[in-house]
Parts: sequence; structure tokens; C-alpha cells
Amino acid sequence: MAEILAGRRMRRNRRTDWSRRLVRETALSVDDLIWPIFLVEGQGITQPVAAMPGVDRYSVDRAVAAAERAAALGIPALALFPYTNPDLRDESGSEALNPDNLVCAACRAIKAAVPDIGLITDVALDPYTSHGHDGLLVGDEIVNDATIAQLTAQSLNQAEAGADVIAPSDMMDGRVGAIRRALDAGGFTNTQIMAYSAKYASAFYGPFRDAIGTSATLKGDKRTYQMDPANTDEALREAELDIAEGADMVMVKPGLPYLDIVWRIREAFQMPTFAYQVSGEYAMIQAAAGNGWIDGERAMLESLQAFKRAGANGILTYFAPLAAERLTR
Repeated sequence: MAEILAGRRMRRNRRTDWSRRLVRETALSVDDLIWPIFLVEGQGITQPVAAMPGVDRYSVDRAVAAAERAAALGIPALALFPYTNPDLRDESGSEALNPDNLVCAACRAIKAAVPDIGLITDVALDPYTSHGHDGLLVGDEIVNDATIAQLTAQSLNQAEAGADVIAPSDMMDGRVGAIRRALDAGGFTNTQIMAYSAKYASAFYGPFRDAIGTSATLKGDKRTYQMDPANTDEALREAELDIAEGADMVMVKPGLPYLDIVWRIREAFQMPTFAYQVSGEYAMIQAAAGNGWIDGERAMLESLQAFKRAGANGILTYFAPLAAERLTR
């Protein structure tokens, strides 16, 4: 009561919409959004992902249309993920090196139609392997150095197809440096690297694995290379190594359960830091909204604002087109 009598009323600045806008500490804009899209073989295909209401797999021609929509909305970049035909998956993930694979074909087609949109391509073997792991499996072990050689070749394949940003999500030790050296030697000095520096062995990836078709094929789990959800200092060491090896940007995945990691990495390194609002986070909001338990649009925007508040420069989110439409109304 003494503070109120002294004139310290915090609610004055909250009373009107114009005042709230003037004193707002963080702002979310379309410039903060990266739209992850899923690719599938064929022509004229828009294939719903059952576990992710509102999300589809696109054939390459439909991916071009999605890119045109993204550009019209002002979304800066797309992230591409393939659903590889099971007949093309093998122990070594050899389809990742095919210059005509889904990701490469989509890069070329999108760049021809929408040259100014950014394309971020995932570097990991799980969409291409018969065992569903991000690396090469020898016995029961995901081998590090042999995997890096495969990932480096995959990165060059994507860069040659027109990818602007190579995004290694595999969590092998030393892969960022190897990819940077290979890109530079191959003449791709301007190709950026967005490292999945703190990628946790999370329960929130289930719908994504359905979308790329690895749920049924994954043998075991990924805890020997993805991070323990209990650890935070380790995330700083991972980010520090990736930055030293040449990463232009770093990423934390998943998003909302790891906002403390986003904050710590951004504060420690002052590097462009991104977060991935993963499939499980998206599915939970959509499911609750679909049941009428929450206001879906408000929850979407509130969740995205949380990333900005934690210090993220941008967010990979399946809500990107919906959020962009809302933000530009």
C-alpha cells in the first residue's frame, strides 16, 4: 500500500492497447519465422500428416507453391525435410548423396521459381537409412568419423543443388568443422552453416518421425549422440565447439522445454541463435485447440513470443504461415 500511495502503479502502462505496445520489451515479426516443410515423391501431391493437424507433405511442385506462399507472406526461409521412399533407404543412407533426391530436386525447383527465399537443408542420415539413425550403424554403435565423411558428402550435394544454409542435425563430434572445410574447398564459401548445437534426446519428436517415415524403422534410441535433457553446461560446450569450427548460426532443439538453453547460449556467445518449435510442441497446441481447451491462435503467438523473450533470433515452426498471416493482418 505504501508503494501505491507513493505513486508506483505498475498497471498504468498496461491500461490501454497503445500504451502496452509502446512499452513492450520484445517484438515478434514475420522476419523471425522459418517454415519447415516435408517433401514426398510424386506430382500434385498434398498429403496430410496425421499427427500434425494442418501440416502436409508436398511433392516438389507443391513445395514450389508453398515457397511462393511463404515469399508472399514475407517469411524469410524454408527448411526442407524429405519422406524418402522406403525402397530407397539402406544401411548407409546412400540416397542422401543422390543429386536428384527429393531435397536437391526441391532446392533447384524452388530457387528457379522463388530465387530470393532462403533454403535450409537438414544434414543427417535418418531420412535415408533403413535403421532410422542419423549416422552409420556398425553393430550397435553409431560410428562418428565414418558418419562425418557421409555427412560432408551430403552437404556438398545439397550446396550444389542451391541450398543457402546447411544445417547439420546429427550431433556427431567435429562435423561442423569438416563440413566447413569441404564447403570452402568446393567453392561454397558463402554457404552458411546453422548447427544444431544443442539437440536433445527428446520425447517431443514423435510426430516428426511419423512425417519423415522413421517411427517404425528406428532401431533403439538416439541417446548416445543426442543430448541428455538433464544437462545445460554441456549445451554451452557443444555450442562453443560448433562456433569455433565455423558455424554461422547455432540452434537449440526442442524449443519451449529448453528456453533456458536458448537464453544461456545467446548470453554466452552473442551469436545468431535459433530454436526449433518441434512437432510435439506443435501437435500439443493443435490438439488442445482442436478440443476447445485453449485459444489456439493466442497460444501459438504466445509460444512464439516466448522464444523471442528468451533471446532467439528466429524460430523454426510449423505455425509459420499461420503466424505470418496473423502478424501481417
